[in-house]
Amino acid sequence: MKEKIKSLLEDALPLVDLDSDFLFAELDSLGVTTILMTLASEFGITLEASDATPRNLKNLDSIVAMVEQKLEIKQTELKK
Repeated sequence: MKEKIKSLLEDALPLVDLDSDFLFAELDSLGVTTILMTLASEFGITLEASDATPRNLKNLDSIVAMVEQKLEIKQTELKK
């Protein structure tokens, strides 16, 4: 999952250092929007502006954790 997300985001944001521990600080609003739109489209999850927090976008691991959490929510909703 981590490598897939990294590859997707490298293609979408080639100038951003995705290995940074301070990824959020490197992003402008367009970068944040690009991340949310790319991940929502690829994984069929709902990501909103409220998900664009420094905690969720701190580094690649936190982005992966956010996507995994959203996928769990999606699975739970599908089972209802």
